[in-house]
Parts: sequence; structure tokens; C-alpha cells
Amino acid sequence: MRLVLMQFVSLDGVSQGPGSPQEDTSGGFTRGGWLVPHMDEVFVRRTVEWLRLADGLLLGRRTYDAFARDWPQITDPADPFTTLMNSLPKYVASQTLAAGSWEPTTVLSGDVAAQVAELTRRPGRELQIHGSARLAQSLLAAGLVDELRIVVAPVVVGQGRRLFPDGGAPAGLRLVSSEATPAGLVVQVYTWAGAPAQATYAGVAELV
Repeated sequence: MRLVLMQFVSLDGVSQGPGSPQEDTSGGFTRGGWLVPHMDEVFVRRTVEWLRLADGLLLGRRTYDAFARDWPQITDPADPFTTLMNSLPKYVASQTLAAGSWEPTTVLSGDVAAQVAELTRRPGRELQIHGSARLAQSLLAAGLVDELRIVVAPVVVGQGRRLFPDGGAPAGLRLVSSEATPAGLVVQVYTWAGAPAQATYAGVAELV
């Protein structure tokens, strides 16, 4: 299976609490729900297409707890995400959780990166990381992430956890596609390209 990171971020890189003010208030965060006003038909269609490629969801403990609380309560048969989110196998990275309540769930503890690497060697399409910024950072640093799908909202949140915080591991990426939705979201797909390249600017003649 390929390991794919799915992440919603603000223009200033915040990934905390995109779905509602109550989604994640850790650290005193009060500005959640910043993505929802910009969701539109194109966004829904694209993210449903992505989710249908998943053979499993990989989540950090904080994201798992929020999803396990909220997704089983969404029972609208017209919601295109509900059946998939609730039925797909879930893998949660945690050193303290003994078992999960959101079935089917498998807890990964100990050397999580090694266990994720083993999962990716299994047959299948995609193991998708949803949210879970800290887990995503560690797997990026380990070179395990094959593709990043980033949706950037046209808003500056001003505070909150960021997908790429200061001091994180560097990463080189290759842009595969970029699409703007009618509501102003920018949908970007990147593949992993190893360590980032560096160079010194010597004038435009060197670039053409």
C-alpha cells in the first residue's frame, strides 16, 4: 500500500480544528471551524474520490479520539463520507491506548514507524493519514510518506498547531497537480522527492 497524507491547512499553515470550533480545543485553541465556510461541491467531489482509494486510515491518538466521537454520530445516508469513514479499518498510533472503540481499530504502539512500514508492504491501494499532524511529521521524517494531498483554505488563523512547525525535518516535494475550487480552496498534490535541493541565485540567465 502507498502511504498518503491528507491534510487541510490554513494559509498560515494551521492544521488544528478545521471542521468545527469543538473539534480540537487542546492548548486553548478557540479558532476551529475555519475550513467549513469554504467547502464546496468541487472540494467534496475531490475528497470523496480520494477516500474511495483508501484501504485503511492511519490516525494519531488525538485525531482518532475526535473522529471516534464524531463520525459514528453522522448518520445521514446522503453524506458521501460516512459509510467509508465508519467502515474502513482504522490504525491508531498510541503508546497509552489499549483498544479502540471505533471498529474496526488496531492500535499501533512501540516503534510506530516500523509498524507503518510493515503495513505499507501489504497488498492494497492506500493507507491514508487524516489530520494527525504530529504523526504525519514523524512519518515524513522517516521517509515513509509517498504522497501529500493538501487543501489550503483562504484564511489566516493566527494560532494553532501547524502541519510543518519550526524545527521539523526538511523534505523535498514534487508538485503533481494544483486546482482551485470555486470557494477559494487550493487543492495540491505532491509526491515525496527526498531531501530538498539547495542552490545559489546567480541571475535569471542561469534559470532558462
